[in-house]
Amino acid sequence: MKFTVIAVLLLGVTANLFAGELNEKEKQFQAFIAEHVVKVEPMMKEANLTYWAAATSGKEEDYKKFSELQLEIRKIYMNPQEYAMLKEMRESGQIYDKLLSRQLDKLYFAYLSSQIDEGLMKQIVDLSTKVEQDFSTFRGTIEGKKITANEIREILKTEPNSVKRGEAWGASKQVGPVISADLIKLVKLRNEAARKVGFDNFHTLSLTVSEQDVKQIDRIFNELWGLTNKPFRQVKADLDKVLAAKYGVKVKDLKPWHYHDPFFQETPLVYEVDLDAFYKDKDVKDIAVKFYDGIDLPVGSIMAHSDLYEREGKNPHGFCIDLNREGDERILLNLKNNEYWMETILHELGHAVYDVYREPNLPYLLREPAHIFTTEGVAMFFGRLSRNPAWMQKTLGLTEAQKQEIEKASGKYAQLKQLIFARWAMVMYDFEKQLYANPDQNLNALWWSLVEKYQFIKKPQGRNEPDWATKIHIATAPCYYHNYVLGELFASQMHHYFVKNVLQVQSDKDVSYVGEKRVGDFMRAKVFAPAAEYRWGDMIERAFGEPLTAKYYVEQFVK
Repeated sequence: MKFTVIAVLLLGVTANLFAGELNEKEKQFQAFIAEHVVKVEPMMKEANLTYWAAATSGKEEDYKKFSELQLEIRKIYMNPQEYAMLKEMRESGQIYDKLLSRQLDKLYFAYLSSQIDEGLMKQIVDLSTKVEQDFSTFRGTIEGKKITANEIREILKTEPNSVKRGEAWGASKQVGPVISADLIKLVKLRNEAARKVGFDNFHTLSLTVSEQDVKQIDRIFNELWGLTNKPFRQVKADLDKVLAAKYGVKVKDLKPWHYHDPFFQETPLVYEVDLDAFYKDKDVKDIAVKFYDGIDLPVGSIMAHSDLYEREGKNPHGFCIDLNREGDERILLNLKNNEYWMETILHELGHAVYDVYREPNLPYLLREPAHIFTTEGVAMFFGRLSRNPAWMQKTLGLTEAQKQEIEKASGKYAQLKQLIFARWAMVMYDFEKQLYANPDQNLNALWWSLVEKYQFIKKPQGRNEPDWATKIHIATAPCYYHNYVLGELFASQMHHYFVKNVLQVQSDKDVSYVGEKRVGDFMRAKVFAPAAEYRWGDMIERAFGEPLTAKYYVEQFVK
């Protein structure tokens, strides 16, 4: 997960060296940029540092300070005169310089999303911070004893007793009633803000200011829903038989807690080989560092400032944060030596190298990924390696026999992982779209209707709890989840290109990317360095010779 201080305010600009003579309108905008960055850059850095302190400590004073800083930053973009000036410049058609024009788009959308009164803005920032703090510091209990997220995952992976599994799953949902009322209130405040700038709701606004379109995303999700219905039903039926036998129940009696993950977004490791066993006695941190170093994307500076192991009060999940757009990238993790955390550290370091290796001389505003989903795509490309037999053999020192053992299940796991995640992402996208369209509907019922529609999992009989509120992204990264799916498409497109055009091999069967500096160098030059100089569609087409497409994802995982 890529953390940003304010999802729609990825901001900051600097003066730039321009080719050619600027007209008066461009000079006016250039002067505005220079003045703007003096205010924004130090505030953004302080806010990022404060969020890092809050996430690593869980201290109320850190969250309070972060909330105050967010509001101060937001106030800058609430200025109606500056918004009107940016709107007029954009409509004038007189900003010809490409870098200036790109920065104008970024600033325009940032100001657009903030044209609300200070009182409403303060309510949104304060309540958002409160919800995140409540979520991050909450620990569920079993029989009165607190239990961590890692402990819940371990029980759902290994516990044979269905009753105990149900207790762990239930503990993972206990945060829902704690934050659901505040979260609904936050949704309504976000909608109120969106309507003040002419949008029907916050969901539509969020996609617009991130240079996306609701119809475009709907089309992609509807297409994937149709393409994955049959194969997902088949692989899930096979999986259900295995799980039913494993836990001594009938297939029709399987419950959500039989799926090894609180949301059924991860793949149950039940086929022939336990991938966790290969990582059990290894150090996933060292493995990740050596791999990135080997492809000429060193991560030493990132690891030096990161926070890697769990403790009381610390955010229990994982994310990457760019502190200052000048090279201070960090990751927060809660590492254990298993496949889940191997994937997670590879993933989060993927975000971090994207930031570290961009062109440092770009204007500050453009020193960010081309889009949030392109950094997710890079992170997913690397995260997928944790289950790649060739990669595991080379990084873990496995024998040929062990590699062959993994290969027996790796193809099935790869397809399962992608189909399971795609269907889970459909739940999230559809739910948030309907949540913001009508937050007063029966959200508990809506959530389970979508889980049944997309994941083919039935609601436990008689359950009526705000289980939807237990997914942190709904609270802290609203209207974001569809970018994970776009990221998966991008990851498959990159993989196809690297196999065919960089490594120039006929098949990806034994492609591990270990030691492949050619791939690291290509990413550095074609994906990372341009940062946000180009819109995401232009960057992808310039780097890979064609627009973003789902065909390589479908070839790799669906057909």
